Amino acid sequence: MKHKKMLFGILVLSIALIMVPELGLANVESSLLGIQTKLTRVILPTLSIIAIAWAAFSLMSGNERAKTHMWYAILGSIIGFGAGAIVDFISQAVH
Repeated sequence: MKHKKMLFGILVLSIALIMVPELGLANVESSLLGIQTKLTRVILPTLSIIAIAWAAFSLMSGNERAKTHMWYAILGSIIGFGAGAIVDFISQAVH
């Protein structure tokens, strides 16, 4: 039984490498660069927009901490939308 599971795993991995050849050629640096790009270009700006919407809802519902929520959303948006520039600046400073 254990032997069959190992053969099945090798078969699945082989099919994955055949169907997606980039997986076989990927290295750690390109994988981390892909994660960095996805994080700074998609995820953080999306979270910034969600935070602004949440702060606006908080303001419209009359929450007593709405002003604080708005400031947090503004600060998060500056960081979220500026993340790409911040990472590029740090990369250039290190190299």
